[in-house]
Amino acid sequence: MNSRYDTTGTVEAQFQAGSDGRVLANKLGVSDPDEMDDIELDLLNRLHEEVVGSFQGDQRITIADLCEWHRRWLGNVYVWAGRYRSLNIGKGDFQFAASHRIAELMEDLDTRTLPVHTPCSGLSEEQLSEAIAIVHVELILIHPFRDGNGRISRLLANVMALQAGRPELDYTTLDKRRNEYFAAIQVGMSDYEPMKGLVRRVLRDTGGNLGG
Repeated sequence: MNSRYDTTGTVEAQFQAGSDGRVLANKLGVSDPDEMDDIELDLLNRLHEEVVGSFQGDQRITIADLCEWHRRWLGNVYVWAGRYRSLNIGKGDFQFAASHRIAELMEDLDTRTLPVHTPCSGLSEEQLSEAIAIVHVELILIHPFRDGNGRISRLLANVMALQAGRPELDYTTLDKRRNEYFAAIQVGMSDYEPMKGLVRRVLRDTGGNLGG
């Protein structure tokens, strides 16, 4: 499934010269997609270490945290890092939230979803599965950033798992079940159960059923 972008002439719609439309315009002048993948992965690993090393088990996660993570991760690469996107984007025939609704939807996430499902300390496996599934689906459906939404969502799920005393998550299950995963995102507009099942499998594949 290919991503589809509504290009409107903003910097978010521009690609790096010489990249043949495969690398977004960036501060580093990098046009090779493999090189950019390596840069983003290295920066993401650094961010991950910083975040998991500083987050507290009883700390509520906010949209300010998510924007700050995104800015710290990609701020030296893209001018739009940490900002809500201004483009309408989709995957295949499925459209994520319209750009003009992102601020409203993220505010709703901050006031109605994140306070209910974070922090995750003391949650059972079933409760944690539900919390991660709901937050993950809602964030992916909004897709607030120009790029990197899936990776920020995984970092968030990792933090939630760590708050609940679980190991860092092994996403092999999701990587092997991409079609099932994306179907669960789409169904998540009305039913979280498919995503809860996938998260439960990830938790058990990661560290076994630790009970609770």
